[in-house]
Amino acid sequence: MPFENSQDQVLASLDLLEEALRANDERAHQIRERIATIREQRRSGRSYREITPAEDRPLIVELVTASLAALDTASAQVRRAKAQELHREGMTMETIADLFGVTRQRVSALLRPKETGE
Repeated sequence: MPFENSQDQVLASLDLLEEALRANDERAHQIRERIATIREQRRSGRSYREITPAEDRPLIVELVTASLAALDTASAQVRRAKAQELHREGMTMETIADLFGVTRQRVSALLRPKETGE
């Protein structure tokens, strides 16, 4: 069955996931640099109470939080688009649930139209 690339929501969601991964690569680089700096400062005898307020923003914990949020958002879009396309192509909710490792109820929720604010 041919498909229109411009309407392929799975590919569009994969593009968003790839974008999130690129941004996470940049954050991961920043995190590794910060880790090295903190280790160096600890070796020189500084306390975390001294180190943390002097750190550049965003802090490591903020970078990790942003990375997790980006992956969570992008992966949710991939799951929803993939479930909807598989179902549209005739796959049952039970089969999709087995493939995704979730319940049939979760697949049912993925198949419902996305509500504003979700």
